[in-house]
Amino acid sequence: MTFPIPLWPAQASRHAADVDLLSGSFGALVALLSAPVFILMTIYLIRFRRGRRANRSHQEDRNVWLEVSWAVIPFVLVLVFYVRSTSMFLQQETPPDDALTIDVAARQWMWKFQHAEGAREINELHVPVDTPIRLTMTSQDVVHSLYLPALRIKRDVLPGRYTQLWFIADRPGTYRLHCAEFCGTDHSLMGGRIVVMRQADFTAWLAEAETDRSLAERGEALFAQLGCAGCHGARAQGRERPVRAPPLRGLYGSPAPLADGRVLVADEQYIRDSIVLPNRDVVAGYEPVMPPFGNVLEAEQVQQLQAYIESLGNERERP
Repeated sequence: MTFPIPLWPAQASRHAADVDLLSGSFGALVALLSAPVFILMTIYLIRFRRGRRANRSHQEDRNVWLEVSWAVIPFVLVLVFYVRSTSMFLQQETPPDDALTIDVAARQWMWKFQHAEGAREINELHVPVDTPIRLTMTSQDVVHSLYLPALRIKRDVLPGRYTQLWFIADRPGTYRLHCAEFCGTDHSLMGGRIVVMRQADFTAWLAEAETDRSLAERGEALFAQLGCAGCHGARAQGRERPVRAPPLRGLYGSPAPLADGRVLVADEQYIRDSIVLPNRDVVAGYEPVMPPFGNVLEAEQVQQLQAYIESLGNERERP
C-alpha cells in the first residue's frame, strides 16, 4: 500500500540512520517509563471510583529501594541518550579537512549553489555519493533555514554571517530540500532538490556544467574589475610607503592584528566582513580608507572574492 505523502523520509546518509535510531529509541524509552504510570492511573480510576466499594484503609507502603530505582534508572538511561546526542552534535560541527566545499547563497525565494570548480545551480544541488560535503551558507536578505529531510540535517542561514553544515550522502537518488524558516509570502515555494550521484556520473555532470572558470577564478576577475589590485595587488605592495592596504597573499587562516589591539583569525567570516564592512575591523598600521561593498556586491560575488583570497594560501602553507 502506498501513500501520496510519505510517512517518513528516506534515509540517504549514515547520519540519518543514527538520528532515526536515536529518536526512535528515546521515544521507546519515554513510552516504557510512561506506560506504568498511565496503566496504574487507569486501574486506580476504575478500582477506586466514586460509588464503588473498595478497601481504602490500607497503610502506606514505603519501599525506599523502589523509589530510588524509579529515579536513578531513568536518570542513567536519559544520561546515555544525552551523551550520544552530544557526540552526534559535535561530529556535525566538525567537517573533515578533505570535505568538498560548496558555497550557498539564499535569497527570497531561491537557493544558489556554487561549486569550487565553477558550476552554479539554482534550487538544485548535485553531489557525489560517499564524499564529505561542506556547505558554507549565507543569506542575502532575511533568515532562511536549509533543511534536507533525507539527510536529517538542518541549519539556519543568516544575513551577514556564515553558517555551515556537512554530510556524507551514501545512497544515490533525488531528494527534496526545503526552507524551514518562514521567510516571506512565498516561503512555501522556496524549495528544490539534492541529487546524489555516483562518482563517475558526478564527474560527467561536472564536465558538462558551465565550468569555464572556477569559483576562485571568477573571484580573481571580479577582484580586477573592482580595482582591488590598486591597493591589495602585488604592485601596490611593492611601492614605496605608505602602503594603503595589507597584502592578501598568506592572509587566509593567519592571525590579523587590529588597530584596537585585538587579534582575529582571518577565517571566512573575517574575510567576508572585511569586504562588506571594511572599517569595522581595521588592520593595525593602516587607515580606514576602503569603501564598503555590502550594497554593491551580491552574496555569491562576495563568496567568489573569498574563494580567490583563500586560494592565495595562508602562512601555515608557506615554506
